[in-house]
Amino acid sequence: MHEKKWAQEALNSFDAVVGAMAGFRNRDGQRKMAAQIAETLSQAQLGKVDEDATPPRRAIAVVQAGTGVGKSLAYSIPAISMALARGTRVLISTATVALQEQLVNKDLPALAEQLGQPFQFALAKGRGRFVCKLKLERLASTGEAQDEDADDLFAEELAQTRTVRPAQELEARMRFYKSMADALATQAWDGDRDSLEAPPEAEAWSPVAAESSSCTGRYCPAFAGCVYYEQRKQLVAAQVIVANHDLLLSSLGARLLPELDNCLLVLDEAHHLPATALDQFAGDMDLSRLGWIDKLTSRALRVNALVEVEELADLPSHASQLRQQLQELARLIMETHADELKGQSSNWGPARVRVPRGMLAEPLLAPLGHIAHHADAYLDALRAISKALRAAIKDRPEESRRLSTAYAQVGALAPRLEAVYDTAQLLMQQPAQDDDSKPVPNAKWFTLETDGEYIVVRAHASPILPGATLRQHLWGHVRGAVLTSATLTSCGQFDFFLREAGLHEDQAVTTLEVPSPFDYEHQGKLIAHETQADPRQADSFTQEMVQALLTDLSAVTAGALVLFTSREQMRQAVDALSTAMRSQVLVQTTLPRALLLKRHREAVEMGEPSIIFGMQSFGEGLDLPGALCESLFITKLPFAPPDDPVGEARAEWLRSSGRNPFNELVVPATAIRLAQWVGRAIRTEEDMAHVYCYDKRLVVTSYGQQLLKGLPPFALQRRSAR
Repeated sequence: MHEKKWAQEALNSFDAVVGAMAGFRNRDGQRKMAAQIAETLSQAQLGKVDEDATPPRRAIAVVQAGTGVGKSLAYSIPAISMALARGTRVLISTATVALQEQLVNKDLPALAEQLGQPFQFALAKGRGRFVCKLKLERLASTGEAQDEDADDLFAEELAQTRTVRPAQELEARMRFYKSMADALATQAWDGDRDSLEAPPEAEAWSPVAAESSSCTGRYCPAFAGCVYYEQRKQLVAAQVIVANHDLLLSSLGARLLPELDNCLLVLDEAHHLPATALDQFAGDMDLSRLGWIDKLTSRALRVNALVEVEELADLPSHASQLRQQLQELARLIMETHADELKGQSSNWGPARVRVPRGMLAEPLLAPLGHIAHHADAYLDALRAISKALRAAIKDRPEESRRLSTAYAQVGALAPRLEAVYDTAQLLMQQPAQDDDSKPVPNAKWFTLETDGEYIVVRAHASPILPGATLRQHLWGHVRGAVLTSATLTSCGQFDFFLREAGLHEDQAVTTLEVPSPFDYEHQGKLIAHETQADPRQADSFTQEMVQALLTDLSAVTAGALVLFTSREQMRQAVDALSTAMRSQVLVQTTLPRALLLKRHREAVEMGEPSIIFGMQSFGEGLDLPGALCESLFITKLPFAPPDDPVGEARAEWLRSSGRNPFNELVVPATAIRLAQWVGRAIRTEEDMAHVYCYDKRLVVTSYGQQLLKGLPPFALQRRSAR
């Protein structure tokens, strides 16, 4: 059987590569993981199958690999070896830029030197990360002598800009575009936003981004030097492609990445996949700032001066009705939910009202239906424009630059229209039947805030079950996959993650837990500080916690990391610092991450204490081995924010189904997040660290005992404040 041969050869490759690595420590868990992956991927039936045949065989491995296992090697060697043997490709998807860069710049180059067969690899990014040469050239040349394009559509955008921006700010923006154009022309810059010395703000980058909606592809006059399509060539030639979860889900069906039914998929940092899915398939629309509709309509109608498009006849009417209905919906939202919105403080963000059970008030349904109708008709007209312009560019190459400019200007605003249509559809969507429960509604909510003199109303909608979303959009396309992370079990079980990921009760799934090789009981200690104040009473708890924290921080002699659950909590801790200790503390919100970590390392290397104050994003993906993190402080258990509208809607649905959202959702999700936070402490076999937790619920509640089951087996010390 081919399957056994593929699996054995892949495992042999793993043994050969790791055996040849100088100073490599043999890890039984790593080899066990590699064997499971080789066995799983060998079972997947890839490519086309006869329509009359049985459904193709799927195989999915879910592997929790504790810190120090070396999961990157454990999945990359067998997956790549098997892909080469089977004449297919490997798609590795991660959640963080740090891991993408580690794979592309370190792990895969090293593996390419060791593996018996040669292979090419490439990093895949969304096209919006690359510059559009045509747009950049037009914006960079504005203000200089123009050619015969008297109807330059970019002039319209710049004219609008001049009316709202100070002259010096506009000049700085133009210098920025000119410097980018010069750097691109001299090959001092490769056109990748991420490789700029100072990555620009989204507002400055957006007008020159190579978005699909404004791209004519091979018909563009700047196609020969297009940096995005040059990157695509690398992807086509590569046997291994490194992407991220956002790009994976956003490009389904777009042929940007390898077809999932004919490649081997590895999802690293897989615990992020459910949240990414909810973000990817959610929608929102601005109901107040609608000037873009007039601008888009003006640009679309001007296309008639270049090509004739019959479908534009009704466009002014659809545009007028769309604007009118969006304004009507905003008015009705403010009227219908006036009491709920009234009195909400704007100091902590926009006022928000969630729609209970996803059941919109009756008056809102009619304008939503009209919005969807007119947006759909408008989109049909834009598709006709796109088709006509592409045909004209092909037939009239001498006018390709002007036609491509028109295409880019219309396309630049099209995504806003698509967002309006998609969000209206989500808001009108009726609850769908889940596999084993009551019908599942979408989360629906409205926000209201001020922008200068204007009141801005936005409408939002999102699915609430990531598992159902992933089953619908992803897993039906996948034949062979590996999902891995250091934190996939919750309270000692895979069940929560499998439900969240849409793989619960999937017969193609096998699970494996590979423990860390670290001796946690001897390498670390967990100190549970039991405050007198109840952690649920934020004011009194934070005050007491900060005093205990400062006492413990005074004993720090090397590197330390303090993780907070809110900005307010962190602010109070910063305000309480003594003058002497302030010089030792680096606060996440005051420095760019890379600079903060650089200063932290420099201080520790000089033998000085250095303490990082951080929040959620510092609780994961931060690698501070040895003296860089000898002490880890967790100020409070990292429960999800209480005002998350998607979480609220999901909890409401669970309660209506007779289920307990705290036990089913809150505790398991917190267990995974807490395990990630604690994972910052011990990074190598030589590390020694103390972990402090000031939330007594970890040791005095039944759910706290469940959370402890998901943590490394540190020696536990309980410390009472009494």
